[in-house]
Amino acid sequence: MTTESVPARPRPTAAVDPALVRRLTADVIGGDTTSCHAPFTGERLADLPAATVEEVGVARDRARAAQSAWAARPPRERAAVLLRFHDLLLDRQDEVLDLVQLETGKSRLHAHEEVQSVALVARHYGRRGPAHLRPRRHTGAVPGLTTAVEHRRPRGLVGVIAPWNYPLELTVGDALPALVAGNAVLMKPDTETALTALWARRLLIEAGLPPTVWQIVLGDGPVVGPAVIAVVDHLSFTGSTRTGRQVARAAGDRLIGVDLELGGKNPMIVLEDADPDRAAEGAVRACFTSAGQLCVSIERLLVHERIADAFLDRLLTRTAALRMGPGLDWDIDLGSLSSGAQLEVVTRHVTEAVAGGARILAGGRPRPDLGPWFHEPTVLEGVTPDMAVHAEETFGPVVAVHRFTDDEEALRLADAGRYGLNASVWGRDIRRARALAARLRTGTVNINEGYGAAYGSVRAPMGGMGDSGVGRRHGAEGILRFTEAQTIARQRLLPLGPSMGMDNRAHAALMTRALRLMKRVGMG
Repeated sequence: MTTESVPARPRPTAAVDPALVRRLTADVIGGDTTSCHAPFTGERLADLPAATVEEVGVARDRARAAQSAWAARPPRERAAVLLRFHDLLLDRQDEVLDLVQLETGKSRLHAHEEVQSVALVARHYGRRGPAHLRPRRHTGAVPGLTTAVEHRRPRGLVGVIAPWNYPLELTVGDALPALVAGNAVLMKPDTETALTALWARRLLIEAGLPPTVWQIVLGDGPVVGPAVIAVVDHLSFTGSTRTGRQVARAAGDRLIGVDLELGGKNPMIVLEDADPDRAAEGAVRACFTSAGQLCVSIERLLVHERIADAFLDRLLTRTAALRMGPGLDWDIDLGSLSSGAQLEVVTRHVTEAVAGGARILAGGRPRPDLGPWFHEPTVLEGVTPDMAVHAEETFGPVVAVHRFTDDEEALRLADAGRYGLNASVWGRDIRRARALAARLRTGTVNINEGYGAAYGSVRAPMGGMGDSGVGRRHGAEGILRFTEAQTIARQRLLPLGPSMGMDNRAHAALMTRALRLMKRVGMG
């Protein structure tokens, strides 16, 4: 079964207006030059400034010099910048949609998911950020005599190392809460998708952010990345589990905080009472959005044997109907992989699986006729544990189907492996689906949706378990991670030690009676 290709058309030109590039990079530090490329054609898209290790230090100095004045502004004033950015983003979304597509090769609809996500984050922290940061009173050591207030202080300089697959959401989306918290940001985006990050920074400056508060440095990851880690006070990293371990070790050596969103091999469980049409529609979206290059996308379909044939019939029909090709318009369903390296992984996983006895139910082929890095959306069955595609993250448009007989087997299959980022459960009995979801070892679970319900619920935390990461974005945790908690306590009238002529024994007896009383009356 082969995916539909759009009628032949000219491929999008691999060019960005040089005047736009000059405007976006005017104050970006870097004496060397690096290039980004367009996945639709493989051609060079733009030349960009590349920083040396020493120049990363210059960017650090700029950001630190601006941070204290930024932190001195009231939180509501900082948050207001996000609300203005929200409106500018929606008004000028066509500009960034073009950049996201040209840099990643994804379809326009999938690029628009990034706009939606960033708008949600900007609105949430623009509205709720000050409340998350406000001082909080706590019961003191001796109620009535001791007062304790928790304050939230910015960490100072937050480092963000961002990947290539979601160049708007995973750059500015993480920068926004760090900025509202009063930090400066030093960011190293992937060079291949840096234009989108630079565009977002410029738009945030138009919304009122002081230009030097957010610094972007570009260049070779193994050189610039460690240089960023070496100079920041906290780090947010999104990328592979292998690189995440290296980042965590480097952060640990410096005793700085680190948040890691890493890999996933995410399962979708289709129960026997699920609607096969809705589940198949959701599976296509969950498996093939951004050509599967999404950390929370589904790579394993676990389907109850009673509904498997009906579900697969609908899934394969919808997969074959996907319109694949290059283009900046809205009538493309599936775009390109982002690089030759990703195409190599996808091709290897599929080829090795077939050689080992797996069956291709849909797709299975690269499509060089459409562009250098296109690959058909692929559905496999008969995948076994000895195959790379079984446990390794493919990060491409490939999904393996497994049949199960009962809930316990579904749970065992879903929790197999070292990852625990996202999962999906489909069924009509919501109470049963929720009970099953609560037993899964994943940071987020979506019921009757693949990933968007949990990820888009920005008041709730999002992140992974196991080898899928440490820390959370979104919600209160998503902004408090960029702060240090400071407790200021005041003692009134009586000291906490012996007083009024009491000896040590009498003081200890008094405190013992007080502790028993506080427990009896329910004090925490």
